[in-house]
Amino acid sequence: MKILVVADLHYNLKQFDWLLEKAPDFELVVIAGDLLDIAGHAELDAQIVVITKYLEKLRTLVPVLVCSGNHDGDVKTDNDEYVAEWLQEARNENLFVDGDTFSFDGGAITICPWWDGPVTQKELAPLLREAKKENPPLWIWIHHAPPKDSPLSWAGKKEYGDELLLSLIEELQPALVFTGHIHNAPFSSAGAWCDQVGDTWVFNAGREMGALPTRIEIDTDLMEATWISSMGVETRKLAPSGPSNA
Repeated sequence: MKILVVADLHYNLKQFDWLLEKAPDFELVVIAGDLLDIAGHAELDAQIVVITKYLEKLRTLVPVLVCSGNHDGDVKTDNDEYVAEWLQEARNENLFVDGDTFSFDGGAITICPWWDGPVTQKELAPLLREAKKENPPLWIWIHHAPPKDSPLSWAGKKEYGDELLLSLIEELQPALVFTGHIHNAPFSSAGAWCDQVGDTWVFNAGREMGALPTRIEIDTDLMEATWISSMGVETRKLAPSGPSNA
């Protein structure tokens, strides 16, 4: 299976246009959070209308898997935590969102919601432990924030990784985890676009502001990952023994 992975598009409509153009070249499209931009010029409600239309178009081309990020919450719960209710309402045929597990021939992908506080945080472990019971041969997660103690979470001066995600990776050992959130990690001397936690490969494509998104292309048949950005093209063989240039 060929998977296109992006994250942190932040209402960059040129990048969403690019996705529409390139999606038919892949068997699956993953957007690992922050589709919206809470600091953007357009009102959040207007952004939701526009991005929902993009997702509707994308799902007619290829299955699309989307997790929420910290910019995507539109409704505050009784516990004073934001959730992306608009994504739940967008769920449709070929469009899978927070809480879903998408099964394919040879594996499954579990989509993790952004947690905004202790109540929504507590929902993550049960979601993943339940999905683990199906024992998919190739199990993949989508989670907006990268794990703690990883170069994927290095922002240039400080590390901003998710401690819970790290502990769940160590406990449940998925094969691959797609993240985002820390835009400049792949472009920092101490950062990276891919990393390993045990035998689990974790990815963060990073973010650039132009018309082309930074992205990662995964080939699950060859078990290869390719990162494409203004820096060029890098490919890794996803062998459990450790990273190596292809």
